[in-house]
Amino acid sequence: MADHYEVLGVSREATPDEIKKAYRRLARELHPDVNPGAEASERFKEVTHAYDVLSDPKQRQQYDLGGQGGGFGGQNFGGFGDIFETFFGAGQQSRGPRSRRERGQDALIRVEVGLDEVIFGTHRDIEVDTAVRCETCQGSCCAPGTSPVTCDICHGSGQIQRQVRSLLGNVMTSSPCGTCRGYGTIIATPCVTCQGQGRVRARRTVPVDIPAGVDTGVRLQMPGSGEAGPAGGPNGDLYLEMKVKNHDVFSRNGDDLLATLEVAMADAILGTTATIPALDGDVEVEVKAGVQSGEILTVRDRGVTRLRGNGRGDLKIGVQVVTPTKLSSKERDLISQFAASKKSPAPELSHFQQGLFARLRDRFLG
Repeated sequence: MADHYEVLGVSREATPDEIKKAYRRLARELHPDVNPGAEASERFKEVTHAYDVLSDPKQRQQYDLGGQGGGFGGQNFGGFGDIFETFFGAGQQSRGPRSRRERGQDALIRVEVGLDEVIFGTHRDIEVDTAVRCETCQGSCCAPGTSPVTCDICHGSGQIQRQVRSLLGNVMTSSPCGTCRGYGTIIATPCVTCQGQGRVRARRTVPVDIPAGVDTGVRLQMPGSGEAGPAGGPNGDLYLEMKVKNHDVFSRNGDDLLATLEVAMADAILGTTATIPALDGDVEVEVKAGVQSGEILTVRDRGVTRLRGNGRGDLKIGVQVVTPTKLSSKERDLISQFAASKKSPAPELSHFQQGLFARLRDRFLG
């Protein structure tokens, strides 16, 4: 049997890359479809067998140690797993060339919105740094005026068939063509703008209608707004993950808006009407006489619009009665007269009551 290194025309110290380049060069010259004839066909089989042995690290090591690597004269037959892979796997890998066009990747962007924006929803123009179709070649990967050429090794099939000897005899295997990488065609003149990828990185603007009622963590899917695929492939999807910013006055519990209203002691005693600047306009609320700290004033349908459903939540306002800390002598006299007229009982212990904010929280949340 001829020396595999001599068959490929490389030294025994040749690197895997040098062995691959030598094989590709000889395969182009000797392939039966390119160079017909019995002599070239036998030479092609010999070159292919030599490459099969030397391109496999284990077989090459065995061959260098004196084995026949890849033939029946060696000590390693590959095992039944290799035989079944050869017989049932390699020959069934692909029925034709694979497409250069692939779907683009999905993209995820986090969008921050204000609490006032989610009441009725809002519109945003989102700047996205992503892959877009190359305008020069329109995704073809080729320089303008050119097109992919059929691979002269696999003749467009994307597959190379080889005859391999095994315990079951000679079997035909099929593997992706190393010259065109299984595409069946070669980009002879790649587009200089995208380097033959059919897409480039660019910043683009995506208009987004953010629906009412979104909350932190909600993800919106925009089909076809993600990255452009290679070679003019379809776009992936764009996902927008919402984050609702905290508000200085209002907080949120589901679809309800929560706030605290500070009421002067006199107004708490006598009652009053307060105008509250809500997120979507002013709201008038009636504070009844004798209101206590911790009571909840509910304004129906002035909360957040429900994301999936009809109507809105409520605006819930917790009352905090403010006791004055600085009084004039006249005010002190008046309050003293009031206290004397009411004949209030002396302070005494009662059951423990939690703080105002804890009570408000419990009442807000039911």
